[in-house]
Amino acid sequence: MEPKRFEHKLAAILYADVAGYSRLTGEDEEGTHLRLSTYLDVISASIAQYHGKVMHFAGDAVLADFGTVSDALACAAMVQRDLDGRNADLPDERKVQFRLGVNLGEVIVDRNEIYGDGVNVAARLESLAEPGGICISESVHAAIGNKLPLDYEFIGEQQVKNIEKPVRAYRARLRAGAELPMPTPPMAGNKKGISSRPRGTLVGLVILVAAAGVLVWLSPWAPRQEPASVERVTLPLPDKPSIAVLPFQNMSGDPQQDYFADGMAEDLITDLSKVSGLFVIARNSTFAYKGQSPDIRHVAKELGVRYVLEGSVRRSGDQVRINAQLIDAATGGHIWADRYDGKLNDVFGLQDQVTRKIVTVLAVHLTANDQERAARKGTRNAQAYDAFLRGWQHYLRQTPDDFGKAVTHFETAVKLDPEYGRAYAALAATYWEIWKRFWHESLGLRGSSHEPRFRAEQFLAKAMQNPTPLAHQVASAMFLHAQQYEEAIAEAQRAIALGPNDADSYVALAGALSLAGKPEEALSWVERAMRLNPHFPPYYLYQLGLAQFGMEQFDEAAVSLERATTLNPDDRWSYRLLLAAYGLLGRSEDVRRALQVIEERDKRGWLGARDPLTIRASAFWLPFKESADAERLAQGLRKAGIPD
Repeated sequence: MEPKRFEHKLAAILYADVAGYSRLTGEDEEGTHLRLSTYLDVISASIAQYHGKVMHFAGDAVLADFGTVSDALACAAMVQRDLDGRNADLPDERKVQFRLGVNLGEVIVDRNEIYGDGVNVAARLESLAEPGGICISESVHAAIGNKLPLDYEFIGEQQVKNIEKPVRAYRARLRAGAELPMPTPPMAGNKKGISSRPRGTLVGLVILVAAAGVLVWLSPWAPRQEPASVERVTLPLPDKPSIAVLPFQNMSGDPQQDYFADGMAEDLITDLSKVSGLFVIARNSTFAYKGQSPDIRHVAKELGVRYVLEGSVRRSGDQVRINAQLIDAATGGHIWADRYDGKLNDVFGLQDQVTRKIVTVLAVHLTANDQERAARKGTRNAQAYDAFLRGWQHYLRQTPDDFGKAVTHFETAVKLDPEYGRAYAALAATYWEIWKRFWHESLGLRGSSHEPRFRAEQFLAKAMQNPTPLAHQVASAMFLHAQQYEEAIAEAQRAIALGPNDADSYVALAGALSLAGKPEEALSWVERAMRLNPHFPPYYLYQLGLAQFGMEQFDEAAVSLERATTLNPDDRWSYRLLLAAYGLLGRSEDVRRALQVIEERDKRGWLGARDPLTIRASAFWLPFKESADAERLAQGLRKAGIPD
């Protein structure tokens, strides 16, 4: 047998470890662990901000891989600066300080891990660093030049454990008063190599909360967002059969048919999600593996499921072939595999066959409600279905231009099938977003700026004749905007009833509950959504922070919102809530840094006359049901220095 060949690549490696961890835990085990957990969140968020990827957590140590040396070293300096600020008010014996090592070298890639001397040298450099300091290799020093505002001290050739040749090492320090450069935006279409951004932090576009269309305060979107990482998290299996449907491969030989293959996998997720006896992972998380050939056991471990469905679609004219196989991740064996051939007009029948086979193989009992939900197909018109899939592909890209194209395809779908509820709901969601984002002019809509809102309401009324979870999510958002809290909660609950595994419906319910003065309930629904969608997008973290803020858990809220703003730097509403949390915590230095980021982005045209951050604390409006909730936010903003 030919020996297995591993991928080799040049990588910028960061290795972080706590100095004196055994002593710290011996003196204050619980307090040290709490601070360590918070600091690891800070480090992970900074790694994501600088386009890195956490490869491994090992107790108090972190290993990360970066696409460029400058990102790796800037991240290291940012981490040490942030942690130094957090340690400032602690006595020396309670400070949790990290040593950081950064190396540029060749590594071996195997099963989403990295190995080799490149990693070993980074770990040895870490041990040479001072507590709170950074140690780098000669290769990093030569590559970085004068790109960063750091001072370097050569500490000679170091003979380190298990490395044959001595390592030329330098200590690196951020200059007093110096500011680190902002992370560069991710570059689309980069080829693999040291100058490219890691794919792991750029997976997909975000499916938006409450049908990707609701109230801005519930959904702090931006066209470019990144999903939150679940690196190395082992999730417990649910108490019911659990499954993840991976993106189907397009075997048609035509990249233009990707939308069709994606639509097939997504519709299978939708159909399976209607079965209350199944636990089905959300599309957002499974499509994170699109374009990859992941190890099925690794996927199942990351997503916390027992079974994985993978397959392919071949379309030629009106002929369609679906290949599907169900894998038991516990054994790696195939439970079932089959091929389905038919015409485009029979595509729904092919989908039904696959769904029924999975339910049968997993021995799931369909209740009467399950059967009724499963029987509801959005349309039986294959051309309308095809038009909807084309529109949905554009909708998920979340740009004004793509919204315009999505509307065109959705309108085609409803012309072909005037009873197509899902297409009407998509039109309602799209126009609602256009209105909330003030994108009407860029889409060439004439007349009042409220025209998109009127259209959203009209399309929603038609969508409700054949309702879907999407329609109820948009309805919930509209009721919240009108401050009709009980109606908003009821609509979100109806969305869940139609799709028991729809994670976005749970987030919509959480948002309604938070604004209705029920943050404890909201928190449980956000956590459930995150379990259904482990690769959750940043706005889930916003909802988590909103619930924690309402419960007056300001430290926890700050951590959640820091992660949200790191993963999506254009998330203006999370910044607003984060400033209030900092204000209530008295963290003036963190307020200063956040405002500095906001000011920097304002120079780039990030903010506008109608942006929420231009509103003063006393005039700040949110549809809170309880005046105490609105006052808590205003008080936090005042303490953060936002003027009345």
